[in-house]
Amino acid sequence: MIFNWGYHFTKHEGPRFKVAEYLKVITAVLLIFWLFKEPLKLETYNDWIAYAIIALIFAFELLSVGRWFGVTVSGLVFALAKGAFWTSVFLFFGKWLGMSGRLHSYDGTVFAYAVILTIAGLLLAKFDERRLDLKVEKKAYEFSGIEFSDVRLSGSGKAYPVRFGRKRVGWVLDGEFVVKVETPLGKVNKKLIPPVIVWTEENLGEKKISPDPAFVARVNELVNPERLYRKDRDSVVDLGFIKVYEGEGFEYVKLPFIEVIDTPTGEEVRIGPMRIRDGNPEMPPGDMLTIRELSNGFQLTKTGSRLKIQTEEYSIETADGERVIYKSGDESLSLGEAVSLRSRDVSVTVGRGRARVKIEDVVISARDGIVRIRAGGKTHTIESSEAYKLVVRKAKEIVEEQSAELIEGLGIDRTLLNKRVKELLDELMEYVR
Repeated sequence: MIFNWGYHFTKHEGPRFKVAEYLKVITAVLLIFWLFKEPLKLETYNDWIAYAIIALIFAFELLSVGRWFGVTVSGLVFALAKGAFWTSVFLFFGKWLGMSGRLHSYDGTVFAYAVILTIAGLLLAKFDERRLDLKVEKKAYEFSGIEFSDVRLSGSGKAYPVRFGRKRVGWVLDGEFVVKVETPLGKVNKKLIPPVIVWTEENLGEKKISPDPAFVARVNELVNPERLYRKDRDSVVDLGFIKVYEGEGFEYVKLPFIEVIDTPTGEEVRIGPMRIRDGNPEMPPGDMLTIRELSNGFQLTKTGSRLKIQTEEYSIETADGERVIYKSGDESLSLGEAVSLRSRDVSVTVGRGRARVKIEDVVISARDGIVRIRAGGKTHTIESSEAYKLVVRKAKEIVEEQSAELIEGLGIDRTLLNKRVKELLDELMEYVR
């Protein structure tokens, strides 16, 4: 699946998880105060500080449940087990650090709770695994089109909610639909073949209508083999204190004191309080949209200013509304600060202050007011600002001319390209004589 890192279910850095991180810091500060309670004259509050530390341990463990994987019953139980374990460690070693005997005597009991809760969590994990499959509900609603920023999905039919656990994460559409979107290369109009799945947090359903049970059964078979955040059932391990996930474009490993995150947008490694980050390995924003034909090759994904359209014939990808890349077979077109057109032995590139045209054994390059030509086994150098400007202008014209043919699916017109290159060579030869 393309972009299956982008389905938005659990935010990695949501408010709840940030509060949990702050509580960890507060717990660490209280531990330091409690450790140096004598010089700080805090002996009177010995037990109260210990109670506060224990409460904070359970608080940040429970608030951390559901990071990346979503809240599950087993995740809550494992959080309680972790809280009990760290509390038992605190109570055990507190004996030598001035903890009252009344509190210290509970260390064995609390550790036993940690062991029992861990066993319960392991047994509940199988239940959570089954519950977290994607499921198309047997409910249908009228759908008459919707607009997402500059993406419009028009048509009419039925919309069936899709749930991941208890959270609605998208809709499956049945009917006749057309998706329209503006790109830097022009408008894309695509008639979609149902069933069509729309991954979005938006509500697409209108009035409730009668569902088609056969359609729901068929779509569930199409949806579930491509489980969210999973290639198969063995790709996820969630034991509370150990979490491992490996999927297309996304890896996550969490061990005690170590956390590794690798997504298509960056990497992050945490070792204790230290954090090493490359890029921005966060989940996509909540306004992310994916429209996909379940039984065909079309998929559109939009998040912020980024857009990617994938079909069986071509793909278009834009970044920040400035750079666009078009690919079809071995032919590609890139537009941005520099523009380029490529196909096997054809290459035309125009950038800031430079241009290059290559077709078979003919190469024409222009940079810093100098033009170099290699053709027919001979090499020529022209030091002329006029010749330099001529190459840059002609290269831009070639890219614009061929781009229209490429986007229409007609491919590069070799006859026209050869004609344009020959015309350019003839004009440049005037500067050689």
